[in-house]
Amino acid sequence: MNRMTRLLAVVVCAAALTASCSKPANDSVSAPGVRVTGMDLGRSLAAGKAIADKTESFRPSDMIYLSVETDGTAPKATLVTRWTYQDGQVVKEQSETIAPTGKARTEFHIEKPGGWPAGKYAVKVSLDGAASGSKDFVVK
Repeated sequence: MNRMTRLLAVVVCAAALTASCSKPANDSVSAPGVRVTGMDLGRSLAAGKAIADKTESFRPSDMIYLSVETDGTAPKATLVTRWTYQDGQVVKEQSETIAPTGKARTEFHIEKPGGWPAGKYAVKVSLDGAASGSKDFVVK
């Protein structure tokens, strides 16, 4: 009986070792070659999805644009924006899947029929789940 218990222990340990050394399946494609290199806010877009009139101060009636610049190459990457009001209330979350090959810009925007409440806001950007920057802005 003692010999059988030892044999069972050896088999269990071998199975555990094999499982811990196995490479897990990789179903997602990460983008290690892409990074966020800039973010601009403004009221309108220019050519190439750049901001035409950079500002961090908006009127209640404005559409608010964010242009995120990335650099690098990847078959797939996901940019996510999270727009919040001064008390942390989420205004909007957006995501955009990109396949960059060098420098690129991605545009996000928010609008509110009836106007934005005055106060402080922020937008945070992440790339494939990693925080990549934020911008504070105000509506007056």
